[in-house]
Amino acid sequence: MKTFIKVTEIWVPNKEHTHLVLKEGTYGDYQHFKKISQQKQFAYRSGLPGKVWSSGLPIILKDLENTYFERSGEAHKVGLTCAIGFPVFSGEFLMAVIVFLCGDDKDHAGAIEIWSNQADSLDELQLINGYYGTLKYFAGISVDTKIGKGTGLPGLVWARNRPVLIDDIGHSTEFIRAHDALQAGISTGIGIPVNRGVGKFHALVFLSAKATPIAKRMQVWVPDEQHEKLYCHDAYGSKNDSLAEMFETKTISKGEDIIGKVWLTGVPTIVESNFNGQLQDPAGISALLAIPVIDKGILTAVVTFMF
Repeated sequence: MKTFIKVTEIWVPNKEHTHLVLKEGTYGDYQHFKKISQQKQFAYRSGLPGKVWSSGLPIILKDLENTYFERSGEAHKVGLTCAIGFPVFSGEFLMAVIVFLCGDDKDHAGAIEIWSNQADSLDELQLINGYYGTLKYFAGISVDTKIGKGTGLPGLVWARNRPVLIDDIGHSTEFIRAHDALQAGISTGIGIPVNRGVGKFHALVFLSAKATPIAKRMQVWVPDEQHEKLYCHDAYGSKNDSLAEMFETKTISKGEDIIGKVWLTGVPTIVESNFNGQLQDPAGISALLAIPVIDKGILTAVVTFMF
C-alpha cells in the first residue's frame, strides 16, 4: 500500500540554536534525497524549515519550483512535488520542524490542510492553504467552507484544543464535508492544533483516502487526569493485529518506549525498521513518527503516524 506522504523529516536546532539540522527522517525509495538533506542546514527564515521557524506556523508549498524550497531541483528529479512544514513549539521556543514531502502520482488522493481564524472572521475557521493531490473537486468545496468552533474536524480541534481523529469520515455527523468526502474516497481525518501561545488559532488537518492513506496507522495518545500516564484515546488502522494489542491496550509512562520519550523530551522522533525489536507486522509498517502536541509548555497529546 502506497502512502500519501512519501518522505518525512525532523529538523531541530543545533547546539548554538542558530540553524536547523536534520535529526532523522524516513525516506523509503528516496535515499538519494536523504543524502542531499543530510548535508543541509537552515538558518532562521532560510528555506522551508527556517520559514516555519520564523513564522511559527505550518506552511504548505504546493509547487516546489520557483520557491524558497532550497532542494527543489533534487526533489523534482525524484518526483517530489509538494512540501508541508509543521512546527513544534514549547511556548516561544522551537523544539523541531517536521517536513512532509508528497509526490504527484496519478492515484495520489488525500489532503493536507491549514485552517485558521482570520482578522475578518475571528469566530470562524477558513481554509488558508491545502494540498489535495488528485482531489480537485474536494479542494474547491473546501475553499468555500467556513467552520465554527466545535463543528467540523477543524472546529472540534479548536474547541478541544487537542488532536481529534475521525474514522469513517464520509458517514460522520461531525464532519461538515462528509458527503463530499465520501464521493472523494476520503475515509479518515485527523486534526492537530498548532500552539505557540500567541496569536490566532491554526489547525493542521490530514485527510486520508483508502487507496493512498496519509499513514497506515494513526493514533492519538493523551495524558490521564493525574498527568502520569498516556493512554490511546483514538486510533485508525488498528483492527485485528498484533500492533493494536502492543500499542493501544497499554498505558505509557514518561520516558517509556518511543512515545514516552517524546513526552519526556518534547521533541518529535522517527523510528525506522523496528520499534525496539518489537515490530513484526503483516501490514508492512516500516517507520513510526511520534509528534508531541504542547500547549503553554504542557503536553496535551502525542500523535503517531505509522508508515
